[in-house]
Parts: sequence; structure tokens; C-alpha cells
Amino acid sequence: MVTFSAKDTFLDIRNFLAGRFLGATRDEFFLDETIKLIFCKYELKDTNTNDMDDVELASLYRKIFKTILEIHEDIYQEKTYEIELDPVSIKYIDAKFNDLDLFNLERDLIGDAYEIFMGDAIKGQSGQFFTPQNAAEALVKMVAPDPKAKIIDPACGAGGFLVASIKYWNGLNTDYVSKNLYGVDKDGYLTRLAKIHLACMGQNTKTINCADSLVWDEKILGKCTAKYDVVLTNPPFGVNIQVGTSDTLSKFELAYKYRKKKDGLPEKTNVINETVAPQVVFMEKCVNLVKPGGAIGIVVPESMISNKKYSYVAQYILRTCYIKAIIGMPDELFKTSGKGGTHTKTCLLVLEKKKKADEKDYSIFMAEAKWCGHDSRGREIPKDDIPAIIENYAKYQKSEEFRKDHLGFVVKRSQISNSVLAPRAYVFDSQNDAKLEETHQLITIGQLINEKVLEVTTGNEVGKLAYGTGNIPFVRTSDIFNWGIKSDPKHLLSEEIYNSLAEKQDVREGDILMVKDGSYLIGTCAMITKYDTKMVYQSHLYKIRVAEGNAYNLDRYYLLAVLSSEYVRQQIFAKTFSQDIINSLGDRLKELIIPIATDKKRVDKIAGMVKKSIDESIEARELARKVRDEVFTL
Repeated sequence: MVTFSAKDTFLDIRNFLAGRFLGATRDEFFLDETIKLIFCKYELKDTNTNDMDDVELASLYRKIFKTILEIHEDIYQEKTYEIELDPVSIKYIDAKFNDLDLFNLERDLIGDAYEIFMGDAIKGQSGQFFTPQNAAEALVKMVAPDPKAKIIDPACGAGGFLVASIKYWNGLNTDYVSKNLYGVDKDGYLTRLAKIHLACMGQNTKTINCADSLVWDEKILGKCTAKYDVVLTNPPFGVNIQVGTSDTLSKFELAYKYRKKKDGLPEKTNVINETVAPQVVFMEKCVNLVKPGGAIGIVVPESMISNKKYSYVAQYILRTCYIKAIIGMPDELFKTSGKGGTHTKTCLLVLEKKKKADEKDYSIFMAEAKWCGHDSRGREIPKDDIPAIIENYAKYQKSEEFRKDHLGFVVKRSQISNSVLAPRAYVFDSQNDAKLEETHQLITIGQLINEKVLEVTTGNEVGKLAYGTGNIPFVRTSDIFNWGIKSDPKHLLSEEIYNSLAEKQDVREGDILMVKDGSYLIGTCAMITKYDTKMVYQSHLYKIRVAEGNAYNLDRYYLLAVLSSEYVRQQIFAKTFSQDIINSLGDRLKELIIPIATDKKRVDKIAGMVKKSIDESIEARELARKVRDEVFTL
């Protein structure tokens, strides 16, 4: 039976070797040995090894590896390298390879091996989360590089994008120039894996170099400015990763601090931002590397193209490039297995470097994938939106009709607002509300705040040391559900802490709490009842209060229903962006459009239904609480 996923096989191999070799697990050693055997197996692809005994097979592998050492001296500089595994281990791994079918996998084989053997803590510290092969291949297909194009990945890792390019050309049955594939990575171990990756496919490996792309040592890498036709990459990302020295950073426009001008646009200062995120300077490096008219396919965190603090990056992209496509990916894309990987939400960008500065309007293809072929634990699932998005993009490029929905829609450059490039900001289209306007007033929360119909504030954080100091509920995002607040919040505070915040928080019956930060709970609402007013609520929650007798006849119960409606929920999704670690609705709450029915009887009816639902739910909650207390009443 042929196995589809290489990760399960590599996990079996890792566990077998760890059990066979007593003492430390030595995962790097196990990976080295497994990679050697993979390299040999590609040379043995036409050899039936199933009927060989342990010793005969081990002898064959060692003979093949000696040949590899002679041919690939740039990969293994020392001729003393040899396969160190015993014959039994070699036989076991060879059998696993035969079941795996190395030559027909749809996965990134060496990338999968690295993920399993090396441990997520090591990779995460330097932002080394390999791009899943379906996403890498999607970028390559959208960029559609010419077979003679000079391609570089300046953060190549184990060579996934370069391998995806080879697969793309092989799929087209076209000849290509193998020496035109370039890779750079400052991790020597990954550089070797990239070389092996390409060598296994019969490619030139001397264009893969261990170096720092941001420093760019010309003695190793040659001239860097506008040299390549295509850049394909997934640079390291993370706010805690050190990028380089001040001297290195000073060479990058995006490595300086920016301030907002009167017109709202960012303006560069003369102060270097020594904590700049690596993905920011890598963005500029990619633009510098590619020729005018050349293409860039890059994976970026959504925060870099949506967060206010990165607005200068979005403006840089718009100024230097035409945006051909932006694909929003699910949070699960970079989840590898179990607790491995990261939930950082990312986007795939396809750019064309401008030949000269211009402000012309043009069309941008966008999509927002909900599924990527695996779940939040890295397990394969049959749902994958990526193929449909690629198909829609191909039709878009040919000016063919395609169904306009979250898997493909078009936005004009002139429609980009507030330096936000994330596709989900444009999925919701409020321009088709003509029918709704016949029965409702459509008004933004910002306008309702300005007219003092609504009052919106946020809560406070008290710190972990305050937890468990008393019996006053500290209401957090996880305590909000079904329009109510849990009767047994996880964290309780002292009377002293409550008194210090009570006046400032001013919690009253009828106020609405709404989740503003987090993940899937953003937009979830609860009504504060007479039982809930003695509380402290955290900073990740809005408190919304409706003014009595307002000009819109807006009722708090009706507002709760509207905030929970699909119409508003879609807007919340479109305006919720990643902020490096968590997602946030932020000040974009004010942009939400609230439909208020012009028929007061309808407003009263809906409000009455909501009130009844809440009253019954709260009474049931309080009865359950009394029952729990009654158990211990004498």
C-alpha cells in the first residue's frame, strides 16, 4: 500500500531509530542518515531492493553513497562521510521508502523529513516554518515562470519553491535551464538539504549558497540589484527575530521608522528601526532583486499588509509594484502536526515590479481560502480551496468568466483604502444594499458614536497575580457565549481590585459586551443582566451602551440581534486582521454598518424576542447556580 503523506513515514522511521539507538535521541543525526538514504534511493530508483537481505542492501547503499560523494563535492566536502546506520536500520528504512513511493509524492519530501526530525521549538525560534507544498505550487502556478527565467529564493530553506518550479515545468513537459535556479539561506544545514533536494531531481546545485540575503556578500552571491526574472519565497517572519546590524538595516528604506503625515500617509524618518520584523526588509530585498517587469511570488503574514503599524509597507508595495493577486490563506496553513507550526494567518502575493513610477488604476485578483487541505492539527482533510482559486485566477488572466465569491473576485487599485491589502477586507461588498435600504436605515457604528447614540469603551487587564484573589468575576473573551456570560468564570478577583476599577469600567445592566480580539470568538456578544454588574471585564472586550430615547429608536436588544446577524458577522470577518500574535477588530468596529428597521413595530418585535430569550437563559443559568449551591446547604 502506497502512503500519501511522508510525515507519517518519517515519524515511524524516527521512532524506530530512537528505539534502536540507546541514549540520546540525536534527531539531527537520524535526519542526516535518513537524508543520505533518500539521496541514494533516488539513484536506486530502477533497482528492486525488496528481495535483498540486510547486509547485501547495506553494502549497495554504501557503494552508491561513495559515488554521490565524488559527484556532489559541493554538498559533502569531506570525503570521509559515510552511512553510519547498521544494516537492519537501512533495511527498515528502505522498506519504508518502498511503501512511500518516493518518486510520485505530491509532498515536499525533504521538507517533511526536516519538520518531523528537527522539532518545532528549534524551527520556530528562527521563523523556519516550511511552506506547505500545495501553497508553494499555487504561487508558482500563479507566477507561471518562463522555462528560461532566472529564479531566486532568498530564503530558500530546504528548497521547496525551487522544487515546485521544477515540478511546474515538468508538468508542462517543457525544457528549462537548471542552472537558472538560485537559492540562498543563512542556515548551513538547510542549504545542504536544498542542494540534496535539487540533486535528487538531477539539477545543478552550485547555485545554492549559504549566506545572509539581507547582508548579500557579493563575493559569494555576485551583484544583487535587478538581476533576476522571478523571486519566489517564504521569508522568515516573527516580531522576535533579530534581522541584522544597524549597518545592514541602514541600506533598507523599510528598516527605518515611519510617522503619519497630515494626509494620513506614512513618512520615513531618519531613525533606524532596530526591531523591524524580518518579513518587512525581505519584502524590499525581493523588490530589489527582481528586474523591472519581473515577478515576485511571496508568502507574507496578513498583519504586514493590513495592520496600521505596517501601512508604510503596503504603500511601498503599491508604489513599486503592480499587484497581480492576493490570496488570503486559512490560519491552519502553517500548522504541521499536533502542537507544531504556527497559527499565523498568511497571504500569498503575486507582484510585478514597475518599470517606472505611475499611479494608474488597474485590477487586482483577490481570494480568501477557508480550507487548505489540512486541519488545525496538521491532519489531512479532503477540503482544499486552493485548486479552485488557482483555476479562477487562470480564467481571470484569460478574461474568461468565473463565479465571483470568496474564491475569486476583482478589486480595483483605486478601491484599496487605509493601506489595507488583505483580501478579507474586500470580500464583503456593501454596495449591493439597495434592497435593504428600502426597509432599513444603514448607518455606521462610528456615526452612532458621534451622534452619542452609542458609547463604546474597552476593559482592563489585571495580570495573572490577581487571579484567584477573591470572588469577583474577571470576564474574558472565553466567558462570552449565547448572548450571556458564564456563571462560573475561570478567574476571580479581590474586592480591592474590583473597587479600583469599578468607577472606570462603569458596568450597568443592559450594556453589551462584544469580543474585539482573539480568533474565532471575535464579534461574539453578551448582554449584561442585573446578576452580572459586579464584574471586571478585560481589554479584549468592547462595552457598548445604547442611549435611551435616541433618534433612531435603536433598542439595546435589537442592537444585540443586529450585531449577531449574518450581515454584520460578514463585515466583522472582513474587518478583522492579524496583529502578529492575535486577530483584532480594533477601531474598524466604527466602520461596521448597522441596519436599523424603519418599521418600529418590527424593531419592537425583534427586541422582545431577544429579551425573552435572554431572560429565560439567565433565569436558567441562575437556577443552575442555586442548585449547585444547594448541594452544600445544611
